[in-house]
Amino acid sequence: MIEQRQELNRVAGYFKVLSDCSRIRILTVLLDNEYCVNDLAACLSMSKSAVSHQLRILRSECLVKSRRAGKQVFYSISDIYVQETLTAGEDHVLRYFGGGGNQNE
Repeated sequence: MIEQRQELNRVAGYFKVLSDCSRIRILTVLLDNEYCVNDLAACLSMSKSAVSHQLRILRSECLVKSRRAGKQVFYSISDIYVQETLTAGEDHVLRYFGGGGNQNE
């Protein structure tokens, strides 16, 4: 039972990280390609320090991975499961809340 509780806590932590709009915005941009902090900051109209802070949190839950190229660090989605989670979340929201009303039929 304790192992199951620990797993549930990890899953809850994963979704807690995904509950921040700035992090979702970063992940959505990273779905298409890898980017450095400067490019993410410019693309999202966020400060470099804010992007770095959010990336640190995303890395702590293994949602993004990094690759160093000289002095720059490039970030990308860590695996297909992150992409599928984002896609499923978007599909769910569009199905039930897209179009201006509850589609619960």
